Amino acid sequence: MPAYIDDTRKAAGVLRQSARIMIIGCSGGGKSTLSRKISRRLDLPYFSMDKEFFWLPGWVKRSKDEERRLITDVVAGERWLMDGTGPSTFDLRVPRVEFVVWVRMPRWLCLWGICKRAFFHFGRTRPDMAPGCLERLPDREFLTYIWTFEKRFAPLVIAGLDKHGPDVPVFQLKSRREVNHLLDLLGAPT
Repeated sequence: MPAYIDDTRKAAGVLRQSARIMIIGCSGGGKSTLSRKISRRLDLPYFSMDKEFFWLPGWVKRSKDEERRLITDVVAGERWLMDGTGPSTFDLRVPRVEFVVWVRMPRWLCLWGICKRAFFHFGRTRPDMAPGCLERLPDREFLTYIWTFEKRFAPLVIAGLDKHGPDVPVFQLKSRREVNHLLDLLGAPT
């Protein structure tokens, strides 16, 4: 079982002391927005897995070998905040991470987030996406991924955290109120 922290004040304290942080969770839950805010507050270099590792312009998927090489280079650094779940790369990331924030929102809120994102960014590239990857309407496969995330993918996340970093502290955020409370405890951006 991952090393969950249940107290928000304690989580904020550990987060402030951490130099290598992963923000994980289902698409649409707000992990990229939270990542940018925490990155600014803690003055940590921010890496979006979608932007930096997964995608090339025009929604072309980067090769797994290249993806893993790029991730390996970043996680070798002393200070970073990485946004993205991707349990297939936990073997590279989790042994180096000092703190994991799991944005674990209800699926209806993730679906709402995806719809809102498509509305506001449709036909343009989001800040956390690779250049040339224009936002489009979510397809059935993507919506199914979100709808079934807790049942199909959360167990993979838990197993990966347990296998590659059973002592790494993990803090779960399950509502927007909890997100805002954590950010309030971290204070204003530097």
